[in-house]
Amino acid sequence: MKFKGNTIKINWIFILCIVLLFALFFVKLGYVALATEVEGTNLTELAESRTTATRTLKASRGAIYDRNGTALAQNTNSYTVIAYLSDSRTTDERYPKHVVDKEMTAEALSEVLIKLDETMTKEYILGLLNSDLYQVELGPGGRGISEITKQQIEALSLPGIDFTKTSKRYYPNGDFASYVIGYAKKYDGSEEIVGELGIEGYTDRYLKGTDGSITYQKDAYGYQMADRMTYTTPAEDGMDVYLTLDANVQLYLENAVTEFEAYDPSWVSLTVADAKTGAIIGSATSPSFDPNKLNITNYNNPLTSYTYEPGSTMKIFSFMSAIEEGKYDGTETYKSGTITVDDYTIKDWNRVGWGEITFDTGFTYSSNVAAIMLAQRLGIKTLSNYYTSLGFGAQTGIELANEYKGEVDIQYGTELAAASYGQGITVTPIQMIQALTALTNDGTVLKPYIIDKIEDPNTGETVYQGKRNEVAKVYSTSTVNKMIELLDLTVNGEDSAATGAVYHTDAVRLIGKTGTANYIGDDGQYVTGTYNVIRSFAGIFPKEDPEYIIYVAVKDFQGNSSKMGAIIKELVESVAKYRNFDERPSEKDDSKVITVDNFINTTTISASAKLGKLGVTPIVIGDGDVVIGQYPEADTTTLQSSKVFLITNGSQITMPDVMGWSSSEFISFCNIVGIKYELIGYGYIQSTNYNAGDIIDLNSTIVANLVNTSPGSLVTGKGDEDDEE
Repeated sequence: MKFKGNTIKINWIFILCIVLLFALFFVKLGYVALATEVEGTNLTELAESRTTATRTLKASRGAIYDRNGTALAQNTNSYTVIAYLSDSRTTDERYPKHVVDKEMTAEALSEVLIKLDETMTKEYILGLLNSDLYQVELGPGGRGISEITKQQIEALSLPGIDFTKTSKRYYPNGDFASYVIGYAKKYDGSEEIVGELGIEGYTDRYLKGTDGSITYQKDAYGYQMADRMTYTTPAEDGMDVYLTLDANVQLYLENAVTEFEAYDPSWVSLTVADAKTGAIIGSATSPSFDPNKLNITNYNNPLTSYTYEPGSTMKIFSFMSAIEEGKYDGTETYKSGTITVDDYTIKDWNRVGWGEITFDTGFTYSSNVAAIMLAQRLGIKTLSNYYTSLGFGAQTGIELANEYKGEVDIQYGTELAAASYGQGITVTPIQMIQALTALTNDGTVLKPYIIDKIEDPNTGETVYQGKRNEVAKVYSTSTVNKMIELLDLTVNGEDSAATGAVYHTDAVRLIGKTGTANYIGDDGQYVTGTYNVIRSFAGIFPKEDPEYIIYVAVKDFQGNSSKMGAIIKELVESVAKYRNFDERPSEKDDSKVITVDNFINTTTISASAKLGKLGVTPIVIGDGDVVIGQYPEADTTTLQSSKVFLITNGSQITMPDVMGWSSSEFISFCNIVGIKYELIGYGYIQSTNYNAGDIIDLNSTIVANLVNTSPGSLVTGKGDEDDEE
């Protein structure tokens, strides 16, 4: 082809290459369009990842309740206080969106937050507000605050103060059965609440639930597009755990432990169990902690993880074993005072004995010599077998982690002697509770338990049910009846030398046995000192138809047996009054028993008026007009002579007239209010450093003077038991 003398030659090879390239392109395009995966990349997923988003639907952690449905642990909304510091947020000076007056803001916030954390002073908050940042969190006191605290801050109308919302684990009663309940928390960078310690840890797999998800199409800005398909996997909320605890009995125990703390013990373990089932009704310890604050110093629960030599409460079982084997005659006499075993001289606790006495008297006097003589008749193998059958030296299997088993290893004559009165062997408080069930179940040992049931709120199904569980039949009916007789004489007999006389109360027929044991120090030797012992008491009440087993052990109690007896007596009387089997004529009138209504969200005036019509004394806490909490809980029974505490939505608290209140009632008030207190003496309130009607400074301490004016005054002058190896 020619154009004005120019000739164009067509290169067919070049054209062919172009055609082939286009052909390959279209083949590749078709392959990509039809294929789901190319070179290891899933094209469908790649496309969806750019147009879809997936959001986690968090499962709500299950709650923990007592046997009556009172919440002990639950999820709740919490808030963190933040302050916007940059003036760039404010576009209209009439409506500032940042902190304008930093000093005024710091002072106002401190008045609220310092009640939660003593570090939140005006100066500290002002330092945070002076930071060269866009915004700042007001921690630590401003982190994880409650709805009520948030409302208090909002009422201040402070420019630039805002809140971020999250969920947290909340324990309504604070330091309350803390080692039993345990705690759950979030770890840094995670929204998952993980259970640790106690029931929170033991039942974590039930409580935590299963997260769900929602997948949706999003627009260019990342927002969910309307009218488009979504794929949802619903979250399954965690299951609810109901404990065998009774919150009202638990409060009595917490108050009793607080009274023990006045005598500066190293530790206290105090437990009440259902005598007929082995269910734990309440368990309080010292030291303890508030799971809301996690001010924990020891991760071992004294109920299950403290091992110690039990002392003379063990005589209950060594004597019973001798009775069961036909080696015991209560009218037989022996010479008390001292006995020689393998060239060792062992004395009765008073070092001189009581002369020639019967074995029955020897039990009520807590004679070491009597216990040793009976153990020698039994022999090492037989006594060891009885102790093993009762559960000593093995875990009980209660639903709490890290349970210790103690040690029962008797090989020599001196070890047999010591074991008969509770030295040279180690036990835990829960093992003592388990062994004591043999006394209230015709000789059959029951396994203790603390979970009543676990329910699935998604289906209403009960997935676990706690129940009475028989471990072994150890003693006959006649043996049990004889021991009950001896325990009754120890506490309620006319012999003034009986070691349990200080525990006698006219409110209910309490029977039991005392114990005092030495313990080994860090140097491997027994510690010496007037108060360097472990005191204990094992009791059952009422005698005729036992409802409760009570066991307390206290290390280094800086007081005598009378003071310890006074604390336990008041506890037993409170429980008897609550359960309406107080045997005192003035307390047993059934017409005085009432069932407490639910006053939550009612006005303070109407709640007080309703209680007044019933003859009950309402104690109003705070100057608010609406009731937001109450004690006792709704649907529990109490007597007209009792008090019902009404917690209002007001923050200013005035001192009620506490003259004549029992120490238990006074401690309940202080715990509810959240104020420190100091008790001088024991019994009933005679005076305090606040007058009725005074506004209470929550940062102060209420000092109360008590006198013993109860109907059954203390029996004193009986002497203190002091068991020695």
